[in-house]
Amino acid sequence: MDWQPDIPRWRQVYALLEERIDNGTYPPGTRLPSALDLQGETGVSPVTARRVLQELRAAGLAYMEPGIGTFVAKLPEPPRT
Repeated sequence: MDWQPDIPRWRQVYALLEERIDNGTYPPGTRLPSALDLQGETGVSPVTARRVLQELRAAGLAYMEPGIGTFVAKLPEPPRT
């Protein structure tokens, strides 16, 4: 991953996963990469990888099933106009 030095790494990994959720790479109900998988893919520390998953849950984009993993939440439908 090409890091931008002025943006915290957790935000950059968060943006990567958010983009994958938005574009359907990880549709609702899909298990997200574990913290260990994120470490391997991006090279971030364990603390950073866990923070990314925690922030996704805090934003309502993901939910945790204890002992199983973190999954993409079903996002609300956009309002019809």
